Amino acid sequence: MNKNHNKELTKEEIVRKLENYCAYRERCESEVRQKLYQLAVVAEETEYFLQYLREHHFLNEDRFVAAFARGKFNIKGWGKQKIQQSLKAKNIDDKKIQYYIHQLDEGSYFLKLQDLLEKKSGKLKEEDSYKKRQKLIQFALQKGYESGLIYEALKTMDLH
Repeated sequence: MNKNHNKELTKEEIVRKLENYCAYRERCESEVRQKLYQLAVVAEETEYFLQYLREHHFLNEDRFVAAFARGKFNIKGWGKQKIQQSLKAKNIDDKKIQYYIHQLDEGSYFLKLQDLLEKKSGKLKEEDSYKKRQKLIQFALQKGYESGLIYEALKTMDLH
């Protein structure tokens, strides 16, 4: 809820709020549009503010997609499919998504998957190796990894 619901914000106040919002972390256009809506900016003025943020380098979708993909992979351990779905939900162009998804290093991608599976395997109390394997597959699929890669990574593990 907008704290300033009684007082209309000036353009300068809106710009300052948007600059702070974008400076805090990388943002995509759909997030900024949502913020503009929260600030009760009329639809006709939305493009003005988006253009201002682009021109002053506060808003850059390429930078956002690169940071998002790297961050979700490195910090959360997400796979390409989950990253891709999340970016699509933010209305990011498919070509941009594909470009930055392919920037993820295949070697470290596979190692991250192996590491996640090893850690998860250590936490599972399951004795039956088949059931344990199924739980690991489900876990990795939920993280957004490709099934072929999951099976390949599981081959390298000793599940007995």
